[in-house]
This record gives sequence, C-alpha cells and structure tokens, in this order.
Amino acid sequence: MSALIDVILPVFLVIGFGYLVAWKGLFSAPAVEGLMRFAQNFAVPVLLARSIAKLDLSASYDPGPMLSFYAGALACFAIGSLAARIWLKRTGPDAVAIGFAAMFSNSLLLGVPITERAYGPDALAGNFAIISFHSPFFYTVGIVAMEWVRSHGTGAGLSRVGLNALVGILRTPLVIGILCGFALQAFSALTGQAVPGPLMAAMDMIAQAALPAALFGLGGVLLRYRPEGDGRAIAMVTALSLIVHPGIAYSLAHFVFHTPVAGLRSAVLTAAMAPGVNAYLFANLYGTAQRVAASSVLIATGLSILSIWVWLAILP
Repeated sequence: MSALIDVILPVFLVIGFGYLVAWKGLFSAPAVEGLMRFAQNFAVPVLLARSIAKLDLSASYDPGPMLSFYAGALACFAIGSLAARIWLKRTGPDAVAIGFAAMFSNSLLLGVPITERAYGPDALAGNFAIISFHSPFFYTVGIVAMEWVRSHGTGAGLSRVGLNALVGILRTPLVIGILCGFALQAFSALTGQAVPGPLMAAMDMIAQAALPAALFGLGGVLLRYRPEGDGRAIAMVTALSLIVHPGIAYSLAHFVFHTPVAGLRSAVLTAAMAPGVNAYLFANLYGTAQRVAASSVLIATGLSILSIWVWLAILP
C-alpha cells in the first residue's frame, strides 16, 4: 500500500488535477493545447537532450534491458496488428494504428517520474537509455508499416516508403531532442570539454518544467478521450500494454539475460506504462483508429494505477 501512496499516487494526482480544472472549465482547451505543445515540442525534448548528454553511454546501454524491452514491444505490435486484422476484421491501416498503440508505452511522462519516485534519480540511467531509442525506433516501425499498408497495390516502391518514414521520423520533436543529446555527447568527446555551463543551466531550467507541465497537461488532454465503442480493441490494447509487454520484458531480463536489478527495474517499469498520447497522435496523423487509440490511452492510464502497483511489488 505504501508504494501506491508514496510512488504512484502523486504522479496521478498531478494528472487528476489537470483533468479536474479542465473539466470545470478553469483551464480551457486552447490552454491545454498550448501547455502540451510547450511540453511535447520544447520542454520534453530539452529534458531528453540534457539527460542523454549526461549519460555514461558505456555503462547505460546494457543490451539485456534494451533487448527485453524492445522484444516485448515488437511482440505487442505484432500481436495487436494481427489480432486487429484477423480477429477484429479491421482494415490494414486500422490494424497498424492499433498495434502501434499496444507498442508505444508512455515511457517518459509516466515511466520516468514513477521510476524516480520508487528508486531515486540515480535509477533513471536505464530508463533514458531505453527512451533514447524509443520514439525513433517505434515511429520507424509504425510509419514503415503504415506506409507499406497504405501503398499496397498502388505500385509505390520501398524507396518511397522509406523516404516517407525518414521524413516523418526526423520531424518528430522528441527525436530532434534525442539527436541533440547525442550531438552534445559528441561535442564533449571530440573537444574533451563539458557542455558550456550557461547552456546546461538553461537546459536544466526548461527540463525541470517538462514533467510537471506534461503530466498536468495530460490530465486536460485525457478529458477529450471518451471511451465509446470498440470495446474489444480497447481491451486488447490495454492488456497488451499493461500485462503482456512488461511480462515479456521481465521474463527476458530476469530469466534469459540475468539483468542486474537496476536494469530489470528500468526495463519492466518502462514497459509497464499505459500507451502514451503519441499513440493517439499517430492514429490521428493517418486518420485511422483514432477512437481506439484515444480510449486506450484514457482507460489504460487509469487502470495502470493498479497494474504499476503490482509490478512494483514483483520487482526486487
């Protein structure tokens, strides 16, 4: 019970506060939009750039947690897409969007604050190592699959699909922030000097606002996502996100790779998060399965209060 109160509840209280003030009309929809634009397009990318710039790359990129997390994510994408296409009889683009929602965990806005509250700031190196590939890799998988499905029968070649995917990935603010972080790492490695103090101090100031602003704004965003219809698809995405993905990550990290405790925690908790808002943004970008993605974000985020508690109890 103490884990629920001390670790999980504060994070969801911030989300709930954002939901409440938006519901009561004290924080308008344009204000929520502006706050989330600030958080997702600027503050969170700066947080990622700063965190990656400070990572000890040789120590943080342990293949065990990385492979465990991403194997689970790809499995959920495959299961979600195939089940949506074969079992639920959805169209190809719908199936890809549903699989993307099952794969894209909210590793940053939920995974980072919960891991930090549970195990302290020093436990986040593994999280940020996973996150540094999270958006580029998942968007690559999602965009390539979607472009391939959409171009099927039109004669568009792989080069066209690849170009569309590359353009879409490089325009993503989170990916830009990640690339900037690696650029700062390269600057330090080539010059032998640390990132200039004033620049890092400015990045620290913006980064400190990122998670509180994003969590508060997420509450306002969730107000829009009314769970309507598509119950089987939403239940499937929720189960894959909250149970199957972390279950695969735990099994591989613990029993196959014998990952140290810190890496095990990062892999499992990052995998255990509900689908992120990017799942809806991806579906909205292609105009397909928006209701499933939006409702899955809302319902899985609410249910994750209990599922994260269970995973915290399981983890050493």
